[in-house]
Amino acid sequence: MKGKNMRNYLTPNFTFAPIVPDRGLGSRIWDVNGNEYIDMAGGIAVNALGHCHPLLIAALTEQAQKLWHVSNIYTTEPAQALAQRLVENSFADQVFFCNSGAEANEAAFKLARKFARDHFGADSGKNEIVACVNGFHGRTLFTVSVGGQPKYSEDFAPLPSGISHVPFNDVTAIQAAVTNRTCAVVIEPVQGESGVLPATKEFIQTARRVCDQHQALLIFDEVQTGMGRTGSLFAHTQYEVVPDIVSSAKALGCGIPIGAMLTTHQVGQSFTPGSHGSTFGGNPLACAVGCAAFDLINSAQTLHHVVKQGEKLQTQLARIGQEFAIFAEVRGMGLLVGCVLAEKFHGRAGELMQLCLQQGLMVLIAGGHVLRMAPSLLLSDEDMDEALQRLQSAIQVFVGA
Repeated sequence: MKGKNMRNYLTPNFTFAPIVPDRGLGSRIWDVNGNEYIDMAGGIAVNALGHCHPLLIAALTEQAQKLWHVSNIYTTEPAQALAQRLVENSFADQVFFCNSGAEANEAAFKLARKFARDHFGADSGKNEIVACVNGFHGRTLFTVSVGGQPKYSEDFAPLPSGISHVPFNDVTAIQAAVTNRTCAVVIEPVQGESGVLPATKEFIQTARRVCDQHQALLIFDEVQTGMGRTGSLFAHTQYEVVPDIVSSAKALGCGIPIGAMLTTHQVGQSFTPGSHGSTFGGNPLACAVGCAAFDLINSAQTLHHVVKQGEKLQTQLARIGQEFAIFAEVRGMGLLVGCVLAEKFHGRAGELMQLCLQQGLMVLIAGGHVLRMAPSLLLSDEDMDEALQRLQSAIQVFVGA
């Protein structure tokens, strides 16, 4: 059976859309019934180079004929090659590979606590993590607790302790929250899941300063913002701040599951043999694809394209918002864009997303008030224009409902 008549054998923690994607190419997807869609969701910022990019297919095919998995008892050339690319193009000296953003953040938080224990002692009480209200860092028990959204964590209590939250972009609050008991502060440069809200430079720079004052580590969660999404390889470089740890995933593998935690030599030394691990971390298939993706993304041409297309997309979305009086604000960085619904439409972002799908357009939501887009970093003018036309058609139905 095809489409909505297909039987579901998966657990009910997902509510699936009423279509079943079958194949993709570039920014287009076709479902099992042959219907075409323009993908402005990008697999939630994963498909940074669109679907089935020929260079990624070539890298995957070549590696698939050589070596798939050997466990972390060994290292491999693809893992070292991808780690080298990350180190040579960032603040970092070392990389830990895993399989997802949640695992990358789990590693970051564990490393922060172990680093504090190693350098300040087990009895110092220096184990507290300061995070942001409405943050999102993954779905493990630790990361969902750090995330600061009770709706994702309250059903799984008791939760890990030693975690506090400050309002995002509240400079006074973060100055007050960080103390000598703080081992780390974690911030998303753009809060993606909670409304595509960019951090202010003052907030980021204040976080770095108070971390230095209290000998705490500064962690940037770049799972969604990293790998070119905001127009630079990592978003934090636009804030002129150097972190101690950065987490990456999503676009790192462009659809092949892989995550990475980047850190300095000084901090990374606390991950002593056996202290942490990942059976599939550094998988040769994922790392081979990651190398090919990295080289395409981390080029001046691609990053310039992201900035140009991001500006163009935000301008056109603002025009549509004004024409239909539907968006109170259009915000974001690069090709991570959020359209904040006008107050009278609050709570209806999911409804608009479904209407877009009916018009052949895939988009995302970020909470109940924000329509989110994270398309291919290679988004063409043709696909953008067609996507905007389909969005307008959906909005016409939405505002008339």
